[in-house]
Amino acid sequence: MKITDYKLETYLEQMDRPLGDSNGPEGNDLIVSNILIINTDEGISGIAPLGNNQVANLFKIIEGKDPRETFSHWQNMVRYAFKGGDEGELHNALSAIDIALWDIKAKLNDEPLWKTLGSDDPKCKIYASDIGYCLDDNELYDFFKGMSDKGVDSGKVKIGLSFDDDIRRIGIVYEALAENFKRPKIMIDSNEYWSVKKAIQTINKIEEKYDIFWAEEPARRWDYRGLKLVSKNIKAAVATGENLNNVGDFYPLIDNQAVDILNVSSYQSGITGLRQIGNFAYAYELPVTTMNCIGNYNAQIATSIPNHLMMEVVDPGREKAYSKWNNNIEDGFVHMDNTPGIGLIVDEKKLKEMQNTDYGRKPKVPWSRREGAGLYIKELENQEVKWKVRD
Repeated sequence: MKITDYKLETYLEQMDRPLGDSNGPEGNDLIVSNILIINTDEGISGIAPLGNNQVANLFKIIEGKDPRETFSHWQNMVRYAFKGGDEGELHNALSAIDIALWDIKAKLNDEPLWKTLGSDDPKCKIYASDIGYCLDDNELYDFFKGMSDKGVDSGKVKIGLSFDDDIRRIGIVYEALAENFKRPKIMIDSNEYWSVKKAIQTINKIEEKYDIFWAEEPARRWDYRGLKLVSKNIKAAVATGENLNNVGDFYPLIDNQAVDILNVSSYQSGITGLRQIGNFAYAYELPVTTMNCIGNYNAQIATSIPNHLMMEVVDPGREKAYSKWNNNIEDGFVHMDNTPGIGLIVDEKKLKEMQNTDYGRKPKVPWSRREGAGLYIKELENQEVKWKVRD
């Protein structure tokens, strides 16, 4: 069996709601999406819901090879990226190829990825995450109440720019989840906007009113001294890691006992890289959480990680190019079926429709860092978000 060729499908997609955090609170509902499809000479193809033009540089490493040799292909791609670094666009392409190869491997076994990875559990505990700084109070409540009605007892809310507003919105999330649960878990995420001292001051004030399960990215992702200082001076666990690239990037955090929970994803050097990070953390008895992703396919991986807590589910409507994805949420879990592979099936007709759709506008540049980050708080401007209107 040999890898023959690949195709990269790119399209614009309008989500059901905008996403925004403390660095881009105004939000954005139009995104650029990619689907990588790797083909074999036996007619079995693997897909990944990401990728970019750097795939061309890495594909020559795997072309003509057996797709089942996932680790060897991963290692050879990492070696190729050594000088320039496993990061940026090349890192994204490496992750996409690895995911698509695992999809092929599971399809060859005629089983879902969670079985190929050795798990006997077809479900993954989840938490709700709005990524919705731009949502008004009613929209925020409705999102978390809807997830609570599906049995989800934990929620993460974006904060960081206004203490009074943050306290109010934390309360809204708590109230929505408490409709079905006596003691819901609340997480907060400031997306690296604060300085270390600001993080400690603000979280301590929040904890005067609410129990916080974890505080995510309270300082810069690489600042293991600062993160450790935050962890020592607040009650909540400190979580970080979603913007790191590979197992080596996690080493300073783990070795210096700087964080309490690791945020991990298959975007971090693919499924192979994610499992390495999970195993590394397991050796230190550190829990991990998996990040949100298109189609919730990270659930397929998470169920084989023994120290996994729960997976982030955002559910903003990013699956319009798929006829099948991991969307069965009941009793606070994503329940997976026996669909071979990562659980995603591309809808060719819908994909072509979106590729031919003119939205009359371009996506905003996503996830740039807000002015004042790490130095001071640049407060929300009037109507920067629709719920912030001054007289």
